[in-house]
Amino acid sequence: MDQQLLSGYAPTPPAARMENHGNSMLKVAMQTGHDLFARTGSMIAYEGFVQYEPNPPAVRQMASQWLTGEGAPLMRCHGDGLLYLADYGADVVVLNLNEDSLSVNGSNLLAFDAHLGWGVQRVKGMAKFSGQGLFNVAVTGTGWVALTTRGTPVVVDCGRGADETYVDPDALVAWSTNLKTKGKRSFKASSMIGRGSGEAYQMGFSGQGFVVVQPSEDSTDRLRARG
Repeated sequence: MDQQLLSGYAPTPPAARMENHGNSMLKVAMQTGHDLFARTGSMIAYEGFVQYEPNPPAVRQMASQWLTGEGAPLMRCHGDGLLYLADYGADVVVLNLNEDSLSVNGSNLLAFDAHLGWGVQRVKGMAKFSGQGLFNVAVTGTGWVALTTRGTPVVVDCGRGADETYVDPDALVAWSTNLKTKGKRSFKASSMIGRGSGEAYQMGFSGQGFVVVQPSEDSTDRLRARG
């Protein structure tokens, strides 16, 4: 076999803790003492010595609050080498937080540094529209986070103007938690927003920060509601 035909797919030497390999794969440079939380089942390959701990204690403590209601969806990864993660061909977006706080739809969270703070967070401004609280996962501190999106996302900088930014919750992936949020109800907006009928909901954002939106309105990715 002429391996030169495949050389364009070979990984490059790691230049950062987390990097994209193509659009749909995450490469993580693993090092002892720098553990990683990753979505269970997302490992597709690794080089070196990497071990996995499904349902670790830190996750079990959160399991009763986890927004999916399906138990603990994270595994702890540790060791030395290169780790490759993916989620059924979804696009991967890598973020490097610097004393930041990010609110993420749990179904879009692929991996994050284990030393980051994280927990379940109530989404402010939406309860009065849904009748229940809406919850997300907040990731806080300095470190790396990888998200998945269904298609190439758009990242909207909300600090560029005075206007508020409105997003269909079905397409919402993540946002800076310092942004102010509110819910907005409109009627007979299905021809413009979403795929439903009758009344529609949008989330409004204002302040300094960014919002990540995916080109998908799959209702299974919606912010999950808990009573």
